[in-house]
Amino acid sequence: MDGHSERAAPRVKIRIISESCGIRGAPERNGEYMRIAELIVFIVYFIFMLGIGIIFFVRSRGIGEKGYFLGNRKMGPWVTALSAGASDMSAWVLMGLPASVFAAGLGKTWIAIGLLIGYILSWIIEAPRLRRFTIVSKDSITIPQYLTNRFLSANKAVQITCAVIFLFAYTIYAASSIKACGTLFNTVIGIEERTAMYVAALIIVSYTFLGGFSAVCWTDFFQGLLMLGALLIAPIFALFVVKSGRGAENPVIEAGYFKLFTNWKDVVSGLGWGLGYFGMPHIIIRFMSVRSERDLKKGAKIGIMWTTLILAFSVISAVVGHYLLGTVEDSSTVFIQMVRFIFPGAVSGLLLSAILAASMSTADSQLLAASSAFVSDVYQPVFRKGRANDNEMLWAGRYVVLCITVIALIIAVNPNSGTIMGLVENAWGVFGAAFGPVILLSLYWKRMNFAGALAGIIVGAAVDILWLAFLGSTGVYEIVPGFIMGGIAAIMVSLSAGEPSREVEELFDKAVAYEDKE
Repeated sequence: MDGHSERAAPRVKIRIISESCGIRGAPERNGEYMRIAELIVFIVYFIFMLGIGIIFFVRSRGIGEKGYFLGNRKMGPWVTALSAGASDMSAWVLMGLPASVFAAGLGKTWIAIGLLIGYILSWIIEAPRLRRFTIVSKDSITIPQYLTNRFLSANKAVQITCAVIFLFAYTIYAASSIKACGTLFNTVIGIEERTAMYVAALIIVSYTFLGGFSAVCWTDFFQGLLMLGALLIAPIFALFVVKSGRGAENPVIEAGYFKLFTNWKDVVSGLGWGLGYFGMPHIIIRFMSVRSERDLKKGAKIGIMWTTLILAFSVISAVVGHYLLGTVEDSSTVFIQMVRFIFPGAVSGLLLSAILAASMSTADSQLLAASSAFVSDVYQPVFRKGRANDNEMLWAGRYVVLCITVIALIIAVNPNSGTIMGLVENAWGVFGAAFGPVILLSLYWKRMNFAGALAGIIVGAAVDILWLAFLGSTGVYEIVPGFIMGGIAAIMVSLSAGEPSREVEELFDKAVAYEDKE
């Protein structure tokens, strides 16, 4: 989840780490050797990602729109679970969260706790019904399409509104991920940051353009494994190093560092992050793509375990970092410095590829989600009036991916673009507030209607944005009031707009009773 918070972590200001990592007591290393070894590993990693895209491009003949954007609902539990997790946990989990806990203490773990609770609940209460409802609702392949088909409406207001939000927010999201990739290259091996961004963008857009959803899910699967391996290996080895006496001498731990409860605002805002999962399109689309209900249950177990380990070891990395590294000038580089302190170039290159994996796995999912929303919900119904065939939709989606990447790259390389991580944090809030309560109500409340859904989306997004603009100084994350008011608006307008038609109520009953034909 790129940029899960500027509140959660100091602003990232990464610099090139010196040959000895800039830490007293670090072993002398051949800096040139490390850079070459790490560069070779990065290149091999990129070739592997591109290879997956080429494989699925070769196999893509005749897959059509549903195959390109949803993998024909044939994703297995492991791929579904790890791709959902990897598309969520971007470079933030390897840089932002460790930086926050390193600098401010365990009080910052409330965001991780909120995310874990939200992630678990999304698998348990949202995933099974969303899969059934999207199948019954004319086999919908995007969230905007589902919210229209769920109420059997010919009105395209929801689809167009959602698509516009997707296109704007996901372009900023992708820019952040591209920038993170460029920053890593600049930090580790000294490549000029802008050049590194061009390379990262080219790789990401290539396998997304070529292979679509299946390529994105499979690359995210391998990237999820890499992220987990890096977060497990680095702090465990760091503990052994500390116990051997080669860590920092007399590390300074401030009073209250291990205090979990700080103030109610941190607790409420931290837990509020979990609300975003119910409305995050590039994550919940994985629930729609899974092969069967049985695989969905397996995927839930795998995904929850993966996320628990990822978040736990991210926090552990920050705590262990104090004892291994002592004082670090830039806390956002704690994980990078830890890896380079312990391991030789080839191994550190592999483990640091996890940061690339985190950024790329989020960017590719964002590109595809924005592309699918625009093509399916604007291009086909508005511009083509339903006349576009599968092949045209397939290539239109690829071109939209390319266009979004170009715009995102322009934003990323612009030195005056501002704090993109902060914009992404705000996008997470908008998505959660606008879509989270509406999707949940559509899955569990038979009385809901189209007008209520549209009102919930608009009010949730508006309250989130207005709270950020005028009440951001309160310290309460805007997703909390936005989510609450969006839900209230959806309920009140649904009740005042009259009962849904008998056909809509029958669709609800059919979705609830739906069973896989395995």
